[in-house]
Amino acid sequence: MAQPVAVDWRLRPQSATTIRFSLLTPHSSLLTGPAMLPKLSVNLNAVALLRNRRDLPWPNVTHLGRIALAAGAHGLTVHPRPDERHTRRADLPLLRALIDDEFPEAELNVEGFPDAAFLDLVEATQPDQVTLVPDDPAQPTSDHGWDFAAQSAFLAPIVKRLKKGGFRVSLFADPDAAGLEMAKATDADRIELYTGPYGGCYDDAVRAARELRLLATTAEAARALGLGVNAGHDLTVANLPALAKAVPFLAEVSIGHGLTADALEFGMAGTVARFLEACGP
Repeated sequence: MAQPVAVDWRLRPQSATTIRFSLLTPHSSLLTGPAMLPKLSVNLNAVALLRNRRDLPWPNVTHLGRIALAAGAHGLTVHPRPDERHTRRADLPLLRALIDDEFPEAELNVEGFPDAAFLDLVEATQPDQVTLVPDDPAQPTSDHGWDFAAQSAFLAPIVKRLKKGGFRVSLFADPDAAGLEMAKATDADRIELYTGPYGGCYDDAVRAARELRLLATTAEAARALGLGVNAGHDLTVANLPALAKAVPFLAEVSIGHGLTADALEFGMAGTVARFLEACGP
């Protein structure tokens, strides 16, 4: 019986290496060829949440996005919820313009539950990627993936609409290979693995190894079906290297809470450099 992989949750890379990749890599390259480093998309929700505590224009969400992209991040992620408790609808055109005008190789990823208002917002904003999540509006954060067996009929026409608009579509998925065939049947391009249970194992290496195996198995099943694989939720400098090694074809990681927490200590630019280094050698 294989022994669990011990994970040192105190890991702190010491050097700062900033790496940029073109975001125009063909989708097929995610499925074949040598291992690649995942692209880093900085989720700005926690920055927006801090701003909204005082309803003042600082910290400036767009400016922090600019710092992240200048430091080498490959894109920005936002999840505009109906109550606008963090990212606001008004933030989206500013972030779209930031990327278009200053960082044209970067991507904007917009997450959310695909109700009519969200779909209208996406079509007005024109992000590069749309990540569909099964959130109830009252949820404090995303905490589970789609039930593809039960919800694929709901998702399929939405995916069709989004892809007709030219958007790459990713579906939030639990680390469970069951139902991935139904996810593929919606014609989505990718799944985003929900890594919350893995991130919650920061003080339990045995459980972390078990969760990592589930993520790797699910990712392999998705790749076999022709789906690209993203990942996100509670990823840190400490736990990201093991994930990137376990899923060497990981296309993108979207990281917000842990990255913003580190930015309080290391600054946004320094933190982006640390997370880029954690993505791989």
